Amino acid sequence: MARVYNFSAGPSTLPEKVLQTAAAEMMDYHGSGQSVMEMSHRSKWFDDIIKEAEALMRELYQVPDNYKVLFLQGGASAQFSAIPLNFMNGSGKADYIITGQWAKKAFQEAQKYGDVKAVASSADKTFSYIPKTKAEDFRDDVDYVYICMNNTIYGTVYKELPPVGDKVLIADVSSCALSEPLDISKFGVVYFGAQKNVAPAGLVVAIIREDLLGNARDITPVMMNYKVQADADSLYNTPPCWTIYICKLVLDWIKEEFGSLEAMKAHNEKKAAVLYNFLDNSKLFKGTVVPEDRSLMNVPFVTGDEELDAKFVKEATAAGFVNIKGHRTVGGMRASIYNAMPIEGVEKLVEFMAKFEAENA
Repeated sequence: MARVYNFSAGPSTLPEKVLQTAAAEMMDYHGSGQSVMEMSHRSKWFDDIIKEAEALMRELYQVPDNYKVLFLQGGASAQFSAIPLNFMNGSGKADYIITGQWAKKAFQEAQKYGDVKAVASSADKTFSYIPKTKAEDFRDDVDYVYICMNNTIYGTVYKELPPVGDKVLIADVSSCALSEPLDISKFGVVYFGAQKNVAPAGLVVAIIREDLLGNARDITPVMMNYKVQADADSLYNTPPCWTIYICKLVLDWIKEEFGSLEAMKAHNEKKAAVLYNFLDNSKLFKGTVVPEDRSLMNVPFVTGDEELDAKFVKEATAAGFVNIKGHRTVGGMRASIYNAMPIEGVEKLVEFMAKFEAENA
């Protein structure tokens, strides 16, 4: 069977070269006589894998020396608890900007641990824009300000960071990780679940400024204590070895195919323009996000007719464009066009959309 074009928001498509390499090394990784799935996390082979993954992550993101790169478990959602437990321990206050479901869930979880305020929200228009904030919107004594950089469900992204001054900024970048350059020095913490743009599900990467470590609350579960994980070089317990291995292969692929995240961004801009240009000129389909806040990774769109949306999803699936149904809170369709989605996949989707429009408009 031919491979489909997988527009899933996550777990999502992986580079074919990565899948081919993993398949070739499945039974015998580099002469070890075993699969990465089987080997000890204390072995020389896996030690090389995790160190290479960290080195590549540091190189591509240009991570400053005073930041730790951690490979953790629990996914991004576990960090909703770990972040206030580790960092909301000065004033016991934090400010959150609510730009979608995941920011809202993080906000709700943090409320268990301190004085947490939603300083801005775009819920009034189904999270179809990024709310503008001013420096005075943020409380002077907060321990941190929290944002979700790219909103998977709603297709919005921060083009400019909120004006937080010298306050600690923490960002969930799960659905835009490694898709473009990011100045890590502007953040106290950046973290991302791997299953959208980096690797299969089971891994979360956290990049944390070292001076923020060591202040976790006494009640913090040991697995959520970032200082414990940093001191153990992400090996406090058995990590998700296979997922870290695939992460390393993906990082290799980015470096070999594009060379830098600047080039990766240019590729993603070219790819997204194919779909957005069609939507902007279509008589049937329309995007749901204000143009200035459009994501390069997640593109929600609708026809305005629920029955027609359902027909499109059914016919698109039959034609090999899978996982394109939109989230229930938005409706319609969503094409997640992460790094590994080839341009021809988007071009073929647009061809199919044009055909559907001609037959149904």
